[in-house]
Amino acid sequence: MTGARPAVFLDRDGTIIRDEQYLADPDRVAPIAGASDAIARLRAAGYVIVVITNQSGVARGLITLPQYDAVRARTDSAFAAAGAALDATYMCPHHPALTGPCDCRKPGLELYTRAARDLGLDLRGSILVGDRWRDIAAAPALGARGVLVPNPDTPLAEVEQARREAVVSPTLAAAVAWTLAE
Repeated sequence: MTGARPAVFLDRDGTIIRDEQYLADPDRVAPIAGASDAIARLRAAGYVIVVITNQSGVARGLITLPQYDAVRARTDSAFAAAGAALDATYMCPHHPALTGPCDCRKPGLELYTRAARDLGLDLRGSILVGDRWRDIAAAPALGARGVLVPNPDTPLAEVEQARREAVVSPTLAAAVAWTLAE
């Protein structure tokens, strides 16, 4: 696609905001330290910032769509206020055991390709960043690069897989430094 721009696709919970397990209360949105600065650096370098998030709590009945929307709005405003606006957020509300399989649940490709169509993105020049393997597993199929930013809840097997098949970075800021050095 001529004129397409690269994006950084960020996972939400555990990557840019604290993972609260089925976050339904916008007052509990807490950006992870350094996330706003990292996102601002990416924006300044010309990347489109897209959040891709699995929200199985919707399918489980633990979060309503209005609650999800309130959390998304608070997340958007928190980052915008810090000079790190998020260009778009795409969400999968499904859980395979409850709603059946879907193509939008990470590591499925649907939300990435939808974002590329909607926003005029170059997937091959893009980067997927998250705290779980499923957040970055789609990178090879998209022609993108994957960066795992593990936290204490990231399974060791997923970290090892990322070391073999992608990049592992200790923080989002370090992932951004790697991205901008490439």
